[in-house]
Amino acid sequence: MDRLAMLENAIAGNPSFYIEGIEIERKGTSYTYDTIKLLKELEPTNEFYFIIGADMIEYLPNWHRIDELVHMVNFVGVKRPGYNEKTLYPITMVKVPQMFISSSMIRRKLRTGKTVKYLIADPVVKYIKGNGLYES
Repeated sequence: MDRLAMLENAIAGNPSFYIEGIEIERKGTSYTYDTIKLLKELEPTNEFYFIIGADMIEYLPNWHRIDELVHMVNFVGVKRPGYNEKTLYPITMVKVPQMFISSSMIRRKLRTGKTVKYLIADPVVKYIKGNGLYES
């Protein structure tokens, strides 16, 4: 539930975002296929996009029901240094400014007392510190 709380803190006050709890509420293993299927049932007129980094592009052949999933959602791939973006699956590649940021780097900074200002929202930092997350 900490991840949910951090997400709530990150988007607080921004009406353009909301949290869909399908994956949190569902019991058992959570597959992207099942989530998208439910979202399409709830919002049949909406078009869905799934943004993935190049590190996940090369793993797509291993995704649960990927051959069906690619017909349900538009995959958008973001380049990432050191990863191959070639795939047999339909992915729209986009160029974004390269930022060498990772969740493990942020956790390492937090663990060693270094600043994460401008990397994550201040309310999220406050939540992390207030709940003793990523200290060891």
